[in-house]
Amino acid sequence: MIAVDWGTSNFRAFRVSPNGAIFARCSSPQGILRVTEGNFEDTLRSEVGVWLAAGEKNILLCGMIGSRQGWVEAEYVPCPVGIEDLANAVVPVPFEGANVGLVPGVIGPDAAGVPELMRGEETAAMGMLEACAGVNLVCFPGTHSKWIQLSDRKLVSFTTCMTGELYGALRKCTILERTMTGNTTVDKAAFLNGVNRSSDIGGLLHHLFGVRTLTLMRQMKDDSSASYLSGLLIGHEVRATMPPGGDVHLVGNPHLCSLYAEVIEACGGKATSEGEDAAAFGLAAIGRRLHWT
Repeated sequence: MIAVDWGTSNFRAFRVSPNGAIFARCSSPQGILRVTEGNFEDTLRSEVGVWLAAGEKNILLCGMIGSRQGWVEAEYVPCPVGIEDLANAVVPVPFEGANVGLVPGVIGPDAAGVPELMRGEETAAMGMLEACAGVNLVCFPGTHSKWIQLSDRKLVSFTTCMTGELYGALRKCTILERTMTGNTTVDKAAFLNGVNRSSDIGGLLHHLFGVRTLTLMRQMKDDSSASYLSGLLIGHEVRATMPPGGDVHLVGNPHLCSLYAEVIEACGGKATSEGEDAAAFGLAAIGRRLHWT
C-alpha cells in the first residue's frame, strides 16, 4: 500500500507492507497550497508513479488533502474515535488505475464546548496506538501544536495551540521584530530563561513585552531574543496543556521535539520522542481494516 501524509506545505509518501513496515519513502514541498488548478491527481501520480508502475494498487491519504482547499472535502468524525471508526469513514477518491481513499479529520469540543479540529494528526495518533502500548498523551509540535489524549484505544480529546504560528507572527509583524535577528541558532540559556519566565505571574500577554524590554535594557542580547521568545511560548503551552507529571510522547520534527522535551522535563513531566513516521503507521493500520477491491 502507498500511505500519503499530504499537508498544507509538504507531501510525504511511504510504501508500506501489509504489517506496516516502511520499505520506501519520498517527500517534496508539494503541499496542497502549491498544487495549481486542483491538479491533485496529476501531482499524486508524479510523486508516486514509480510505485504504481511497480504494482501498487492501493493509496490511502490523510492530512489537509481532505480539507475544503484539498482534493475532496471529508467530513470530520466526532470524538471519541478509534482506528475502526476512521476506517469506516474513509472517503473514496476517483483515480484511474488504483484504489484511493482519504482518511477524514476529527472534531471534538474543548472544555468550554468550543470546537477543536484536526486533519492528519488523528491518523498519526492511531499509529501511536498500534506501535506503542500504554500511550496516553501525544504531542505533535508545530505551527498548530496538537495535544491528544488517548484512552481504551481511542482518541478521546485534544487541544490545539497556535504556538508556531504565533512565534512567526510575533517575530515578523510586531514591535518585537526590531530586536530580532536572522540568527537561527538556539541559545539554550535564553531559551530556558524564557521557559522559566512562563511560570511567573502576569500571563503571556504581559510576559511578551518583556522580550523587548530585556533587550532595550541590555539584559539580553538581540541574538538571544528569538530563543527567549520560543522558550516563553512553548513554556506557556506546556504549562497550559500538560497535566502535572505528564508522560508525553512527541511526534514530529526531531529538532522541535527536542525543544519540547526540554520544556516538558523542566515543567516536571517526562518526554519520549517517537520520530516522524507515526502517520505512516496509522495509515497502514487503517488500510489493514479496509476491503480494497
